[in-house]
Amino acid sequence: MKAERNLRLEEVAQLEIQGCLAEDWDCIFVAEAFTPAYIHQVHFSGTIRLGVFEKEFLLPGGVVKHSGIYRATLHNCAVGNNVLIENIRDYIANYDIASGARIQNTDLLLVEGISSFGNNVAVSVLNETGGREVMIYDHLSAPTAYIMALYRHRPALIEALHLLVHRYAERVTSSRGTIGRNVVIRNAGTIRNVRIGDCAVVENSTRLENGAINSNGKAPVYIGDSVIAQDFIVSSGATVSDAAKIIRCFIGQACHISHNFSAHDSLLFSNCSFENGEACAIFAGPFTVSMHKSSLLIAGMFSFLNAGSGSNQSNHMYKLGPIHQGIVERGSKTTSDSYILWPARIGAFSLVMGRHHHHSDTSDIPFSYLIEKGDETYLMPGVNLRSVGTIRDAQKWPKRDKREDDDLLDPINYNLLSPYTIGKMIRAKEILANLQKLAGETSDVYYYQNARIKYSSLCKGMKLYDMAIRKFLGNSLIQRLEGDVFADTDDLRKRLQITEPDGVGEWLDLSGLILPRKLLEQLLSEIEAGKHSLDAIEQRFREIHQRYYDLEWTWAYQAIEQYYGVDLSAVSFSQVIALVRDWQAAVVDLDHLLYEDARKEFSLTAMTGFGVDGTSDEKQKDFAGVRGDFENNPFVVAVTAHIRSKEALGNELIERLEATS
Repeated sequence: MKAERNLRLEEVAQLEIQGCLAEDWDCIFVAEAFTPAYIHQVHFSGTIRLGVFEKEFLLPGGVVKHSGIYRATLHNCAVGNNVLIENIRDYIANYDIASGARIQNTDLLLVEGISSFGNNVAVSVLNETGGREVMIYDHLSAPTAYIMALYRHRPALIEALHLLVHRYAERVTSSRGTIGRNVVIRNAGTIRNVRIGDCAVVENSTRLENGAINSNGKAPVYIGDSVIAQDFIVSSGATVSDAAKIIRCFIGQACHISHNFSAHDSLLFSNCSFENGEACAIFAGPFTVSMHKSSLLIAGMFSFLNAGSGSNQSNHMYKLGPIHQGIVERGSKTTSDSYILWPARIGAFSLVMGRHHHHSDTSDIPFSYLIEKGDETYLMPGVNLRSVGTIRDAQKWPKRDKREDDDLLDPINYNLLSPYTIGKMIRAKEILANLQKLAGETSDVYYYQNARIKYSSLCKGMKLYDMAIRKFLGNSLIQRLEGDVFADTDDLRKRLQITEPDGVGEWLDLSGLILPRKLLEQLLSEIEAGKHSLDAIEQRFREIHQRYYDLEWTWAYQAIEQYYGVDLSAVSFSQVIALVRDWQAAVVDLDHLLYEDARKEFSLTAMTGFGVDGTSDEKQKDFAGVRGDFENNPFVVAVTAHIRSKEALGNELIERLEATS
């Protein structure tokens, strides 16, 4: 605070007339332009610093209140300019309150002892009994947490990361808390050892202890009615409201937690949405959604998940305790009343239906259905590739990214098809072909990782994977050549050259960040060697994310050569044209499958419940009045437009290539 001074004698006299008292008036320091007119019935103790009180607050409903301090006890506090504090039932102690803040009708606001405000809290994800603790801190990203939780086979790495978080926590540890600019705290209960960022709103909360609310002007945080939070960090743009309870949790950017949802020892990263149900020891990557009262997510790792009502898992087999864990890879769904007995691992973009007790591992069979039949798990490989729901999800996630902060903590790759998923599909084709070879083509059922696969499902799966692989490889090729004019074959081959050699080999999904294993291994070795700060680690993840498409091309380059048996360094115009035509065929074939899947939503069965009191004709008219007709449905229109645009894109490239050749 600038140009401080002690209170003048006449100011002390006026404050006393206005019902104020102080243990020592000489310990109160004020701004040069301070006037005591708007301080009434305040008890001061310790060292107090006060700004000026010149502005008014216009409250909802048209009520106007002048800034000032009314009916409160303050101990060791610094109050900025134009702050309103009134009706504090107990006291405010050891806080720096920035300009424009408004604190009304609150019970208790204090920092007791020293606090790291939620930083360096150990969150026991996946294994409730410990062993995979993630030490949370203000800027934690999903990839960093992923490594901290899952790379326990590298103890030097974990020790280095824990040390970095510990050092960060030491830097933010203080005996004083902060309340940022333009914060609103009203009708709150106890707030103890909590740091509150700019523009946050905390209203009607019950109890907040040992945490950080990392709000800012661009992405304010809202903490609402009856919330209880302990040992927590809430990131920018998040909402926690309506009697939600969070204990030892990290809440990521733009998360929405409400309607009595409870979570403990859980990490919830960007754009997660949780209502009504319960989470215990989960690692919820970006866009994990659970909205139903009867749902329990426990000891699992998820991302881009949609949990149906009654979704449940078990991590306790009544032997050595709740020690089991599971992984549901990105983009999966669990239907109503689905159940999985951990340990298990579900492949990316899969649908889980029914109850599954046999510890299946379908991680190399993505885009599948897992269906319960007679207490057995039946696997339908690749069938989710033809589901309109899968495509709709992939389209909606980028649109539902509500993060408005300039500093995005989680690097999120939204691509449905990537080296990560396509690499799994290539392995899946090999697995299915080997199953067929070993068991014979006359077998009715094949067995894989405690799941059963019908002969018809196996054959369909291989065809669907083939179409998706061809589509992705063609997408990468088209993107590489789009808009270029080639003088000759040397010019064409030059454009196809690799620019990012690090894209080779296996790719991984670090809870939203898709990257080559090679680059991750390099980074982890550097962390073990003590070469990086936390900021440098997070920045490296962002840089890799920004390089994605060049790295993807490196992987696709080798995959095209292996899958089609061509040498791209010596490729001809005619070979590229053949690849483009094959890509067109794969895209159109898949889109037609999606088109037919969408048509099911307009069948007579789907019209059940429409036109309840009328004829069959009225039923169809009522259905059309609510849903519209099939051909004009937005998704159907998008699919047909996609077919036309991809055909046109391929034809345009073919024309350019043919003109040159």
